[in-house]
Amino acid sequence: MKYNRLLSASIVVSLFCASFCATPYTEAASYSSPAPTKGRAYYEERGDIVWEVPTQRKVIALTFDDGPDESKTPAILDLLKQYDAKATFFVVGSRVEKLPDIVKRERKEGHEVGNHTFHHPSFHNISRNKALSEMDQGQASIVQATGAETQLFRPPGGSYTDSLVKLSKEKGLKIILWSWHQDTLDWRKPGVHRIANKVLRNARNGDIVLMHDYVYKSTQTVEALKIILPELKKRGFTFVTVSELLANRETPEGLIEVTK
Repeated sequence: MKYNRLLSASIVVSLFCASFCATPYTEAASYSSPAPTKGRAYYEERGDIVWEVPTQRKVIALTFDDGPDESKTPAILDLLKQYDAKATFFVVGSRVEKLPDIVKRERKEGHEVGNHTFHHPSFHNISRNKALSEMDQGQASIVQATGAETQLFRPPGGSYTDSLVKLSKEKGLKIILWSWHQDTLDWRKPGVHRIANKVLRNARNGDIVLMHDYVYKSTQTVEALKIILPELKKRGFTFVTVSELLANRETPEGLIEVTK
């Protein structure tokens, strides 16, 4: 009986913690990070991974994953041009090979192109050799389309580990994720206003906003940008590439500069 009472008490405590105790940030199944050996603060302080950039300037970086798309990416580029906005596109190499002219246009119009692998596999528990192959093939597709390499890398789902951080450094790539309060979840097709409100209600200096220019059978992101761009511009924000955002970094107290 005593054992049963102890077991019951243990279950109650476990359920309570599962519901109310702080847990690491996770996304939905296709956008979750494996529990790394070290937390965000460790990687962020060392400059290994970027989620957002501390700055007093009203600058914000819009980022678009999984493209290019033959119709939605050009529509997004048209809107960005209309509002004199720059953005960063984390492209999938297999799609770049099919639509190289769109990626050329991204670069030509002053936007930044980042590596988002070649096949967009899950990076949850991915082997080093597979990760290396995906990064190299993704980089090669960008060079083939634009004639220039990128120094930015975004792993699918935001998954990262110590080994991936080390591999990225070896390849001369900076891992770029996104502000946790600026994940629009547009790939779930939540509705135009939900996407727009997510960005507008949470907009802060130095944010990196996560959106997608390829979402199967959805134009919600394009429509949401028609709301986001003019409103943030009215608030005084300037839309910059990730590299431009990094150039506006104000070194926070306690930052540890590490290059290896």
